[in-house]
Formats: sequence, structure tokens, C-alpha cells
Amino acid sequence: MDIFKFRVVVDHERDVFRDIEIEISQTFEDFHRAIIAAFSFNGDQMASFYMSNENWEQGQEIGLMDMSFGEEDGPPTMTTAVLKDFVIEKEQKVLYIYDFLKMWVFYIELIEVKQRESEQQYPCLALSFGDAPNEDEKDIEGHFSEAETTQKEPQSKASEIDDILNEYNDEMTSEEGFENIDDYDL
Repeated sequence: MDIFKFRVVVDHERDVFRDIEIEISQTFEDFHRAIIAAFSFNGDQMASFYMSNENWEQGQEIGLMDMSFGEEDGPPTMTTAVLKDFVIEKEQKVLYIYDFLKMWVFYIELIEVKQRESEQQYPCLALSFGDAPNEDEKDIEGHFSEAETTQKEPQSKASEIDDILNEYNDEMTSEEGFENIDDYDL
């Protein structure tokens, strides 16, 4: 069984990230719980993943709860969405938003696909860099007033997050001819 290794960067004034390894057959709910644990958050707020592109734009939503309101083709939920069905690119980018009032934003990028280690339990925390922010350090008024005065252009923000992701990348060798996740036998 293959493992996805993701770098998860929290949008914060300090450089803080976690590398999380998870089986490709696990769900987004498993990934959600791993992120919450890695950053020592309570896990009692709503959250969603958004498949993203190279500019960190929100794409398809994968919600914590079923929000279809009776519609047949509602967005997938974390409990049923399997990682390998959505993570299809070598450096797949994903946004994760936790607590829609305080708007904790996490920028996630696939940094490696590797073989499972036989005794390891997944998901697991592979690397921790920086002290995680306190979940309660943001308040609703503070978040919005700060956002109005310090909001950056989307391209500038995307470049800043890409710099953080690239600055701390491990020295990894890529396999000859690897262009796409489909090149791996799953």
C-alpha cells in the first residue's frame, strides 16, 4: 500500500508546518483528524477541504458534514471521500479551512508518494516545524479587522505559501519519468 506524504502549512505570522503521512486509501476524515491532532486543535469546529490549483484557488469542496440539503449531487463528505480518488497530481495542492468564523487556513501540498513502512500506524506525523498557534488566539473581530488592513493580492499570497513549502522541502530524489501520480501502481 502506498503512502501520501503531505506538507501542511498553517496561515500564520510564523513559519509553522507539519508533514503528515497517510495511506492513499484513507479518507479525508482521517486526514482532518491527523491535521487537528498535529496542530493540537480541539477539533470541535466545522471544516472543509478544497481541491486547489497552483494558485491556491478553491476548487471542489469536501465537507466535514453532508451539506447537500436533500440534493442528489451534493459535495462529497470527508467520511466517504478517499484520498486516492482526489489526489491525482504529483504536487497536488489542497486548502483546508477549519472554523469558518476564525478562518484557520491550511495550505497542503503532496510532497512525496512512498511505500508503507510495515510497523508504522497511519496517519502519522513525520515532521513538525515551529510551534503550533493556539486555536483560540484568533477572534472574530480581530480576524476580520486584520484581514481588511493586511490583505494581500491572491498571487502574492500564493507565492508566499509556495516559498514556505519549497524552503523546507527535504532533499528528495524523483524517479525517472515520473510526471503524474498515475505513473505509480496503486
